[in-house]
Amino acid sequence: MRKVVSVSLGSSSRDHEVEAEFLGQRFSISRVGTDGDLERAQELIRRLDGQVDAIGLGGIDVYLYAAGERYAVRDGLRLMECARLTPVVDGSGLKNTLERQAVYFLRDKGLLAPGTQVLMVSAVDRFGMAEALAEVGCELVCGDLMFAAGIPYPINGLEELAKMAKKLLPEMVKLPFHMLYPTGKKQEEKAPNAVKFASYFQEAEVIAGDFHFIRRYAPERLDGKIILTNTVTREDVEELRAQGVRWLVTTTPDLGGRSFGTNVLEAVLVAILRVPWEEVTTEDYLNLLARLELKPRLERLN
Repeated sequence: MRKVVSVSLGSSSRDHEVEAEFLGQRFSISRVGTDGDLERAQELIRRLDGQVDAIGLGGIDVYLYAAGERYAVRDGLRLMECARLTPVVDGSGLKNTLERQAVYFLRDKGLLAPGTQVLMVSAVDRFGMAEALAEVGCELVCGDLMFAAGIPYPINGLEELAKMAKKLLPEMVKLPFHMLYPTGKKQEEKAPNAVKFASYFQEAEVIAGDFHFIRRYAPERLDGKIILTNTVTREDVEELRAQGVRWLVTTTPDLGGRSFGTNVLEAVLVAILRVPWEEVTTEDYLNLLARLELKPRLERLN
């Protein structure tokens, strides 16, 4: 049996383990949270190196993208470099493929139309999704500065995002990652300044992107909204239902009661391919995704 482990900077309360089959191959898949402890995550990756088929990095990015430019996150690279034998992935390969397809899936289902108001909570970590949303004609507001930096400035569209990214990301990626993204117990808490961003959630028809940003900053009521995200547990789904969310869409399928992050599914694909991660191409991912016939999870909650 192949083994894939996601080492996450997120809360250990969200740990999960499941067995699944992909293309006739059995996989043991587990997620291990380190409660925001970067050194603990590094040590765990060193112990797993050479003992598992692939490692995913959860709760952190290694690479951020905007307008064809790639920016390496210092703390993410530190984690990736802890493994010498086992491939380590952060999910960015699938964010540029699978997550684009999820947008087209929603369009074909009649849930996305030109002019749909979309709040993308962070676009630089899901630029494929952001580009696809713009491509199908959505009115896109990117919350990267609001939710990652606490700056109450909405970025309107991808052109403005690219300009901002070019100015800010070269320095931001050098910061400790916990300054940019909720790790550990922060993933279970509301942001103290969330109220000043509530109007952006209320004005949007679709709220897209990282679930921890959504959960941390969303107002109490999300009546009639479509949430396009991933990495949700059963408890998260019930919370969204209670908030009045109409549709939940996750870019990765439900496995044993939860949607794993893109890093987990990318680790599975790399384990199937059995080639060094840096040699895997977009075409390799697209071909495997076509063979697996994976579809986004679409669930009506209200």
